[in-house]
Amino acid sequence: VQLVQSGAELRNPGAPVKVSCKASGYTFTSYYIDWVRQAPGQGLEWMGRIDPEDGGTDYAQKFQGRVTFSADTSTSTVYVELISLTSEDTAVYYCARNYVYWGQGTQVTVSS
Repeated sequence: VQLVQSGAELRNPGAPVKVSCKASGYTFTSYYIDWVRQAPGQGLEWMGRIDPEDGGTDYAQKFQGRVTFSADTSTSTVYVELISLTSEDTAVYYCARNYVYWGQGTQVTVSS
């Protein structure tokens, strides 16, 4: 099982960002994918999860209205898009399957 994420992103405040997570080594539609993030000096923060089979989502209340998860079954890839970025969104973003398999993390930096 492998989860491979897209590369680091630098954004201005107010801009959106979209991070990808490409899965391999298992049946993509059989497992939820969770998105979590870790800001500098902070613990892991759960953002929500997506069911790649039907695209169903569950967002953490903190991010509702600002985050969108999506899944492309043709490429076994899930995406997280976060809009209206602020400096507080600077973090490493991770995708995870069952919290056993993790992507390598994507650094998102929000700075003017």
